[in-house]
Amino acid sequence: MDKKKHDAHQHDKKAEAAQDHVELAQPLSDADRIKELEEALAAKGLESAANWDKYLRERADLENYRKRVQKEKEEILKYGNEQIVLELLPSVDNLERAIDHASADDPIIEGVKLTLTMLLSTLKKFGVTPVETPAGTPFDPAFHQAMTQVPSEEQEPNTIVNVFQKGYMLNDRLLRPAMVTVAVKPAA
Repeated sequence: MDKKKHDAHQHDKKAEAAQDHVELAQPLSDADRIKELEEALAAKGLESAANWDKYLRERADLENYRKRVQKEKEEILKYGNEQIVLELLPSVDNLERAIDHASADDPIIEGVKLTLTMLLSTLKKFGVTPVETPAGTPFDPAFHQAMTQVPSEEQEPNTIVNVFQKGYMLNDRLLRPAMVTVAVKPAA
C-alpha cells in the first residue's frame, strides 16, 4: 500500500507544479474588449463582403448561362432542319430541270409543276427562300459560287451571265450558294 500512497503523493506534487506554471488570465479592460470586438466585426465585415461578391458573380454566371441556353434553343429551332432541307434541294432542282426540258404537250408536266409548287411552299413555311440571281446581277462571293467565266461584251465584267443551280437561304443564313457563270472582259 505504501507504493500506492507514494504514487498518489507524487501525482499531487506534479499537479501543484503544473498549476504554478499556469498563469491566470487577467480580465480584459473595457477598452481592450471593445478593440477586440471591433477587430472581430471588421473581419466579419470583410468576410461578408467577399461572400456578397461571390454571390453576385455566381448570379451573373447563372444569368449568362440562361441567356446562352436560350440563344442555343432559338438557334436549334431556327436552323435545326438544315440537314433535311439540304437533302430536299436536289429534288427541287430535278423537278425544275424536268419542267425546263419537258415538251409543252406533255400531260405529266402539270403534275410535276404542282409537286414543285407544293414542295417550294412547304420549304418557304420553314424559312427557305431562293437567292435571287438574275442575269446582269453583280457577282457576290457571299451568295454565289463561280463555276466558269466567259468573255462577254454584252455583260459588265464580274456580273452573272447564267445560273447553273439556284442558291437558297434558310432564314437569314446561306444554305447553299448559287452556282453561276460570271462575265469577264473579252481579250483584246
